[in-house]
Amino acid sequence: MKADIRQPAVAGMFYPAEPATLRGMIEGFLAAAEPGPHPKAIVVPHAGYVYSGPIAASAYIRIPATVSRVVVLGPSHRVPLRGLAGSAAAFWCTPLGDVPVECPPVVPVNDAAHELEHSLEVQVPFLQVVLDDFTLVPLVAGDASAEAIAEVLEELWGGPETLIVISSDLSHYENYETARAMDEAAAEAILALDERGLDYDNACGLVPICGLLHLAKQKKLRAKLIDLRNSGDTAGPRDQVVGYGAFAFYE
Repeated sequence: MKADIRQPAVAGMFYPAEPATLRGMIEGFLAAAEPGPHPKAIVVPHAGYVYSGPIAASAYIRIPATVSRVVVLGPSHRVPLRGLAGSAAAFWCTPLGDVPVECPPVVPVNDAAHELEHSLEVQVPFLQVVLDDFTLVPLVAGDASAEAIAEVLEELWGGPETLIVISSDLSHYENYETARAMDEAAAEAILALDERGLDYDNACGLVPICGLLHLAKQKKLRAKLIDLRNSGDTAGPRDQVVGYGAFAFYE
């Protein structure tokens, strides 16, 4: 039955493995965040919760509990990949319980790409806290064009029942001031829906972000910056920081 349930790979590392502790941590982040209009899509970070949890919460607080389907795209950190990879698992498990999973016919299955990948997994407990019942569509992104990603997103776009989540950190391991400048430049590009302003140095989730931006231009979406900080602002030293941004996209 192993293939039926994807077990958590980073519980106890990126976020607490004990359910009450995990739920309490997420609820604390959400309580400190400011609500806002309901977005169709969000870009959120995927680091350890002590570092990026407050930034992620600033976007998740805006998600209505009535969303029943969540498409999550994140970069592949461990497995070389072309295009997108879906999951064959019937459920994804976290300390907060099991979530039913859908793999769209337009995406090939590659469970090896999901087995140890954290970029999608760390989003699931947040979704479990803010939503009622929902189905997860987890997609790992490898080497792919913005057009190819946009085509899949268009296929899965749906209506108000569907939320699109793009998982990406920003700058990596720069000093504090350099990171701030790089992250501000990345944020400007995202807000302008300009793929040309992004690269792997300022967005590890470059491929899924560019896919969203490509489609956002076609659909005339409006992007809003919600939070822009780094690990030096939250829980780490300032000599080598990782940048985090939370963005909302509105139809």
